[in-house]
Amino acid sequence: MLRQTGLLVPIFSLPSPYGIGDLGNEAKKLIDHLYQNNVHIWQILPINPIGYGHSPYQPFSSKAGEPLLISLDLLYEQGYIHKPQPLDNTGYIDYEMVKEYKTSYFTEAFDSMILDENKRKEFEAFVDQNNWVKDYAIFQTFKSINHNKCWNEWEDTYKYYPSQKNEQLIDEHIDQINYHMFLQFLFIKQWMNLKQYANGKDIKILGDIPFYVGLDSLDVWINQEEFEIDSNGYPTKVAGVPPDYFSPTGQRWGNPIYNWKKMQENQYTFWKDRLNYVSTLFDIIRIDHFRAFDTYWEIPSSCPTAIEGEWILGPAYDFFDTILNALPTLELVAEDLGDLREEVLILKNHYHFPGMQVIQFHFDPSTSNKSVEAQENLVLYTGTHDNQTLLAWYLELGMDKRQKVWSYLVDHGYHEPTINEKFIHYCLDTQARIVIFPCQDLLALNDIARINVPGTIGNGNWEWRLNNLESLNTCLKKIKPIIEKTHRI
Repeated sequence: MLRQTGLLVPIFSLPSPYGIGDLGNEAKKLIDHLYQNNVHIWQILPINPIGYGHSPYQPFSSKAGEPLLISLDLLYEQGYIHKPQPLDNTGYIDYEMVKEYKTSYFTEAFDSMILDENKRKEFEAFVDQNNWVKDYAIFQTFKSINHNKCWNEWEDTYKYYPSQKNEQLIDEHIDQINYHMFLQFLFIKQWMNLKQYANGKDIKILGDIPFYVGLDSLDVWINQEEFEIDSNGYPTKVAGVPPDYFSPTGQRWGNPIYNWKKMQENQYTFWKDRLNYVSTLFDIIRIDHFRAFDTYWEIPSSCPTAIEGEWILGPAYDFFDTILNALPTLELVAEDLGDLREEVLILKNHYHFPGMQVIQFHFDPSTSNKSVEAQENLVLYTGTHDNQTLLAWYLELGMDKRQKVWSYLVDHGYHEPTINEKFIHYCLDTQARIVIFPCQDLLALNDIARINVPGTIGNGNWEWRLNNLESLNTCLKKIKPIIEKTHRI
C-alpha cells in the first residue's frame, strides 16, 4: 500500500501583501516546497463563499468560490487591473477591510472584461458551461438588494423567484448579476490553474466539504423541497450534536436538516450533482461529520440549545450505493471523529473509506498505542483546524503527563529535540495510509495560531495566517529524511 504525507494549510492562511491568502504565486510556491520535500497531499479547508462568522463551514453555496481568495497579482499579470498596492494589514485577517479593499480591484477587472472582446468571450463561455453560476449570481444580487438578510426574510418578489421565475427582475439587475458571475469565472479559472499546477507536481488536493449546507444559501433557496423547512422558508428541524463532556448543552449548528425521503425519491440528485462538481475541484474529498449518514441529531427549531433532540437514522447504504454507482471514481475520506456507534464504522469500512484519527485524542503513554500505530486505512493527524495546536495541547497536559508522553516517545526510539518533531516522526512511523500535519504543528506554534474554537464566534476564528513560507520550508526540509526513511514517497 502506498503511504503518503500531507500538509494542512488553508488558502486564507497563506502569506500575502493583500490581507488574506489567495490562489496566486504564494500558493504555487507552497506546492513547490511540498514537491521538493516528498509531501504529496495538500489539504485545504472549504473554499466556498464564507457566511456567518466568516466560517467556511457556513457557506452561501456548496459550489461557488470565495472571491476574497482571488489573486490580485494574477489579475494584474493577465491585464485585468493596474498594479495593486499592498494592503496595510499584517497578522490576522480583517475580513471587512479585505473585502472593501479588493472590491475596487474586482470592479476594475469587471470593467476591463467588458471592454476586451477576448476576455468577454472567455467569460461568456464559462457561463454557458456552468449553469449553476447564474443562479448563484442571482442569489447574491437579491441578497444585496435585501440588505444581506437571509433569503427567507427577503421581500416576496425576490424570495419566491425560484418558483415564479420573474425574468423582469433579472433584466433590472443584469449588470450586478454579471458582476457576480464574473467573480466566479475569475475564481474558478485561478483555482483550476492552481490544481493543474499541483497535479503536475504529483500533488493531490484534499478538499473539505461540510456535511450540511447553510440555511442562507443558494442550495436551500432553490431546493426547498429537499430540506426540512416550512412554506415560509424557516427550518422546522435543525442540525447539531447532543450534550457531551465538553458542552453540557450540546452544539446547535442551526443548519436545516435534509429531507432524506424526498432526496431518496429524487435518487439523491442534489448530492450527486454536488459531489460530481467538487470532484472536479479536488482529487480527494473529506466529508465532514460523516457519522450523519448513519445517524444524525435532529433538534426542534424552537429549542435554543441542542439538549432537546433525537438520533434519526440516516440514508446510509442506500445513499452510498446510489452515489458510487453514479460516481464510481470518487475518492472519499470519512471524518469519523468523536463518540460513534459501531454502525458508523461498519458503514465506513463497507465502502473501504479511510477514516480519521487525531493523535492528541488517542495517544496514551500508559498503553502500547497499537490501535493507532497498526491501522492502515486511516488518515492520521497531529491536529485539525478544530483543536489546539500540538504544542499547546502538550503544554496543558500537566508536568507528570508531559513527562510520561516524552518518556514513551524516547523509549520507542524518537530522539528528536522537540516534542513536535518526536510526534511527527512517530506518526510517520505508523501504518496509516496518509499522515497529515497542520502547518502550525510543523512550525511548533502555540494556540495563537489556532484556526478555530468550535461553538464560538469571533475570537480570532478563521483569521490566522502565515507571515512567510521560508520557515515552513525549513521545517519541511528537516522532516524530508524521515519521510524517506519511513517510505512515504
